[in-house]
Amino acid sequence: MDYLTEGIALGVDLVIFAACMKQYYKNKNAMAMIQGAPYLSIDKDLKEIVETHPEKKLSYVSIRGTVKALGKPIVSSNNPNVTGVVQLLRIKEHVIQRSTTGFWSDSERIVQEVHNVMPFAIYNKGVQVEVADPLAAEVLDMDVISDVFNPTVPSVMDHIWGFFAGIRQRGVQSTEKMLREGTTITGIGELVCSQDSNVLRLQPSSNGAPFYLTNMQVTSLIKKLNGSRRNYRLLCILFGTIGLVIGGLIIRKYWQHKDKIVEETKRKQLLEESRRKRRRQMRDQNLPENQICVVCKNNPIEVRSFYCPVAMFVYVKIAQWTSPPIVQFVEHR
Repeated sequence: MDYLTEGIALGVDLVIFAACMKQYYKNKNAMAMIQGAPYLSIDKDLKEIVETHPEKKLSYVSIRGTVKALGKPIVSSNNPNVTGVVQLLRIKEHVIQRSTTGFWSDSERIVQEVHNVMPFAIYNKGVQVEVADPLAAEVLDMDVISDVFNPTVPSVMDHIWGFFAGIRQRGVQSTEKMLREGTTITGIGELVCSQDSNVLRLQPSSNGAPFYLTNMQVTSLIKKLNGSRRNYRLLCILFGTIGLVIGGLIIRKYWQHKDKIVEETKRKQLLEESRRKRRRQMRDQNLPENQICVVCKNNPIEVRSFYCPVAMFVYVKIAQWTSPPIVQFVEHR
């Protein structure tokens, strides 16, 4: 229990440090892989380039082109003039919730989230590359079509119930996002040529490399990842320093406790040695018989000492049976 507070603080710090370190290396590795990925232009020579590689596959490349729906595109629910290939509909509830400390704070939770996906391709110069599993992308940039917040007007009973329940409704937010048709995007992933249909396809990499569908250029994406990497590096340094300080406090407390135990042991040894010396000195003197232990017949009686409890018990019993009835106990320090 002496190290409970420090142990909990160190455990929380280590968890945060590990999470920041994981994100730091994730962004660092992503930057290295993107910088090493060749940029290929979508043109008539692209298929020939892919077919010259083993298994007709390029493990990690970047391409850029225009989004084109392979079929009837998705029509926006809030704007019929907008069409796209990926649609996100999200309903989020905003509340004011009372915490365990008694303070009220804003909170939100997702009530419903729906994704609608239409097969699409990245098109340029009459050549198209199909995109497989776009929802698996680490970054999927979409435009906000609609974002509406509908506030809740609570009644008196709602206020009373919310006070006792610890939660008050603020309103509901409805958001619609779409990857619109005609948007220019950059796709970074694995490029393969289908064996049966001879179609180019961009898909998540099989070696675990991040998959991106973003409207940024490759250089802008690298700058963004680099900024995120620096932020996580600063957090790692901060929480690493805090962890070292807490660890130092635990070690310092441990050594202080250990030194205290050593000093206490030495003090007991010195006290015991002092008692032995005192008893040895008393044995060299001629003591009255009533001041000598009735059992060992050598050591003097020490009333406060727990050196010979059996002898003290026997001595008291003998004193009760003999006269005089009052026995004087002499304490020798």
